[in-house]
Amino acid sequence: MPPVPPHPTQLPNQLLTQLEAAKNGFDAGHATLIAKLLAQLSTLPLNDPHQLIRFHECLLFLRAFPHAPSHVPRLERLLIEFHRRVENLRTANADLSPFDDFETSGIAGTTMQDTVSFDVARWLVHRIARNVDIAWNDYWDDYQAERSRGDTWPRFIPLLEEDADVEANIPWTRWLDLARGRHNALPWLLSRFAQLPLPASQRAELYDSLRLPLRWRLDNLKLSRTRHWTRPRTFYFHDSPLIRRSQVSLSGELARPAPQFEKLSPAAGESVMHSIREIMLVRYRELYGTTLGDPRTVFRTHLGRGVVMHFWGLPPHRRLPLRAYIAGYTMKNGVPINYIEAIGLCEWIEVGFNTFYTYRQGETAWIYAQALRCLRALTHAQCFSVYPYQIGQSNDEAIDSGAFWFYRKLGFRSGRLELERLARKEEQKIAGNRDHRTQKKTLKRLAEAHVFYELDRTLLSQAPTVVGSHDSKRTAKGMTASRVAVAASHSPASAAEGRGPWDTFSVRNLALRVNRRMAREFQGDSVRIRQDSLKKVTRALRLDPARWTQAQQHSLENWSLVLALIPDLAHWSRQEKYQIVKIIRAKSAPNEMSYLRQTQHHPRLRAELLRLGSQ
Repeated sequence: MPPVPPHPTQLPNQLLTQLEAAKNGFDAGHATLIAKLLAQLSTLPLNDPHQLIRFHECLLFLRAFPHAPSHVPRLERLLIEFHRRVENLRTANADLSPFDDFETSGIAGTTMQDTVSFDVARWLVHRIARNVDIAWNDYWDDYQAERSRGDTWPRFIPLLEEDADVEANIPWTRWLDLARGRHNALPWLLSRFAQLPLPASQRAELYDSLRLPLRWRLDNLKLSRTRHWTRPRTFYFHDSPLIRRSQVSLSGELARPAPQFEKLSPAAGESVMHSIREIMLVRYRELYGTTLGDPRTVFRTHLGRGVVMHFWGLPPHRRLPLRAYIAGYTMKNGVPINYIEAIGLCEWIEVGFNTFYTYRQGETAWIYAQALRCLRALTHAQCFSVYPYQIGQSNDEAIDSGAFWFYRKLGFRSGRLELERLARKEEQKIAGNRDHRTQKKTLKRLAEAHVFYELDRTLLSQAPTVVGSHDSKRTAKGMTASRVAVAASHSPASAAEGRGPWDTFSVRNLALRVNRRMAREFQGDSVRIRQDSLKKVTRALRLDPARWTQAQQHSLENWSLVLALIPDLAHWSRQEKYQIVKIIRAKSAPNEMSYLRQTQHHPRLRAELLRLGSQ
């Protein structure tokens, strides 16, 4: 008896299931099957939003990890025309709420809504002015937002205090409409904030207090997840299985020669900044460094297998008081697949790495190893740490995905001995029973502390190659990468034999110690502690910062709060004091990585930071 053909409503699900399975099979047979499935699915309407989302994610994965050259034109055509499928659902009054989930947002043809920062709002209006507006219906009933309106709007709407300070039922829309005239509300509001005679950070704080929800239509814009890809110079086609986590040796990757970095021009760097803001916007994400990155500090490197990474820092006036900051993202065959964030001091950096949901089956461990390899080259870090949230603390997604074991199997160890012992017990259970699965409560316990990966301290250094705008090779001043003679074993067992110096360190601990001193000695007065610390430190260092730039003086003020906690600072050697001054001034240098590397060469300062900042 011949098989019963699937019901028309079941056919899309069957084809999508086959496509989802085939996209991870890399051989000639799977390439042929994928081409056939794409041809079949391209003719089906897919009237169910969940089916359409599944198709969309398969298309993006295949565009990032293509099996064959013949696939690319069809994939790109389907993605370029994808907005029409969403528009057909909207015309049919389908429920479009599935498109607004955290992991499925940003699809062409959909509309997004979020409360974004002042800097992102200004950029968004400049980028897609016709597609963005204020979501008024979700704004007027917010009581906290109303209080903020009363506090801020009188700054640019004359006599509004007569209403806002004493009356009820204030006609906010009438005040706004009369004040803005023919101007659109959002650009008018943003321009008024931009004109306030305040520092940029304070203008941003005032705007952010309004909690203004914005709504933007993606239509068929290039910034949508659907369209946010470019054609690389050369595609990398996968005709063999992807690199599995078990095949990745982190110590081996870090032992390889440093990547070759290309320093981008400010104009090219600005293009990268636009790109990362778009990448984050359509995923309802916003990081400090992706919003405020410095286009003059962008580096690019090609790492093979179609992988290109960009890295950048912050402009001097946006930098953190003590730690150095670097951010980045990865393109795979021209498709953005993750973002990277690293914050460090001395030889320690804390790394955040997030592969977007669609691409988590795509060589994530190998790409993560390349990210650490790049960060090692740029920063000279010897100790990588991962924040507990990344491995599951208050993060159910990380628990469900077993994020702890991702890092553990690459060689990370727990920063707390009792958790390290717990991890070893779990490893013994797994070794004795392949079917053993770590319980959620155990994973949550393991996620209570940072995990660490420490490099062999006998690493040698070499200068990485930086290609300038004219493709002439040069050595970046003060910028070196590692050449590893022999990398020590970094299995979890061998790495956990002793405690690391950064296991219990936190800049938060350091800052809280400063605040305890403020409460104890200055009755909680921040102005007095700053003045006293600056006076004490400049005297101890025999320093006159009168001719320093404003940014350098600001760095000195911040560092003084910490240096004032060192009782014998005045008795340090002349060379030690000179090195501290160089570090402070370097905080506002064009490239903050020079500052970070200088903190690695002051043993006495490092020891004091560890003493003051460790539990």
